[in-house]
Amino acid sequence: VKSALTVTAPNVEITDGELNISFEASVRQPVLSGLVVRKKVPSESTWKLVWSDEFDGPSIDADKWSPNVWPPRKVNDEDQAYTPREKNLRIENGHLVIEAHLEDYEGARYTSGRIHSDGKGDFHYGRFEVRARLPEGQGTWPAIWMLPSDPYKYATSCEEGEDWQGSSTCDAWPNSGEIDIMEHVGYQMGHVHGTVHNEAYYWRKWEQRKGRILLDDVDKDFHVYALEWTPERIDAFVGDAHYFTYVNENNGWQAWPYDQPFHLILNIAVGGAWGRAGGPIDDSIFPQRMEIDYVRVYER
Repeated sequence: VKSALTVTAPNVEITDGELNISFEASVRQPVLSGLVVRKKVPSESTWKLVWSDEFDGPSIDADKWSPNVWPPRKVNDEDQAYTPREKNLRIENGHLVIEAHLEDYEGARYTSGRIHSDGKGDFHYGRFEVRARLPEGQGTWPAIWMLPSDPYKYATSCEEGEDWQGSSTCDAWPNSGEIDIMEHVGYQMGHVHGTVHNEAYYWRKWEQRKGRILLDDVDKDFHVYALEWTPERIDAFVGDAHYFTYVNENNGWQAWPYDQPFHLILNIAVGGAWGRAGGPIDDSIFPQRMEIDYVRVYER
């Protein structure tokens, strides 16, 4: 098996007592190896809220979030510079606004924002909910995701203190893991992705563990992007629609580095390896924003 990708079509309504499915072959498309039909089930009530941000204050809460200030190309060949400016990161009408702009800025052609909770909100298992509305247009790459708070735990080629993000020599990534609650690229507006990355399964090995859900209105409506992470498995949801599962194989850190605290990251990338995969960045779309109504973290 070279990869494991699931595609979910949510909100299928059955009105006549029958679920009818038809197939059409397409050249150069993945082979279908299985089909699962699930009933939508609300989240269990056993989760207890332990950390949240409702973004009701006048500014971003510095006790919960820190900005990254980075030049373009630092990670993923992304085209934007990340800045801490209010133009790119602010609270507006009870929402966190992360806004990407077309502008010349310190050697970059685009600017955007990226904030993280490292050292301020670090979590080892739990349920994570982020209610958000996404940007639109070719070249946008918003993400709601998690990285290890000790990225050197499973690193073998670098030591603590080394700048590992974007490094071609430090294997803190993917060894110590990554969990993507939501990723979206603007050239595929109707697709939302949930993914895990680790040393055993990541794209450079042509091995990937991810799910995709089909949604038509990510830039028009707010959705709750959620993830449940336990010692046994990781599950991704949009609302009550469960669309991705990754199971702990119990065979070492290479496939399960998720035995340690992770922190949250919220950002919009512009371009980059994935954002430009569908073609050149469309400059006519800017500015573009991701609006986040709340972030909530629960534990059992």
